[in-house]
Amino acid sequence: QVQLVESGGGLVQAGSSLRLSCVGSGDTFSDYAMGWFRQPPGQEREFVSAITRVGRKTSYSGSVKGRFTISRDNAKNTVYLQMNSLKAEDTGVYYCAARGPTVTGAYYTQDSAYVSWGQGTQVTVSS
Repeated sequence: QVQLVESGGGLVQAGSSLRLSCVGSGDTFSDYAMGWFRQPPGQEREFVSAITRVGRKTSYSGSVKGRFTISRDNAKNTVYLQMNSLKAEDTGVYYCAARGPTVTGAYYTQDSAYVSWGQGTQVTVSS
């Protein structure tokens, strides 16, 4: 299974942007569909975004659609989450996750579908 390491979190003001990165190792990264989840303080982990193996299909939660963009570069074994117009309610620990090997056109929005998880990166948005 692929091992994942996230980076790019931090403390920013509302309205700012951040780009999270998640690097995979230990297996063929392009065999895996990828997802981003977050866990707000005191709440359960929730789906943010997902992308298929080659990046042709994506999915977003309603709360981030239009503000966040998921992408991947399989040559760099990396998936990104570009977060724009950040709000205080975007605060939380962000995790990337991998599901695979899987079919080319599939993405997954349920955390139970994923087999590998990163350690998380903290995003704090001050209002």
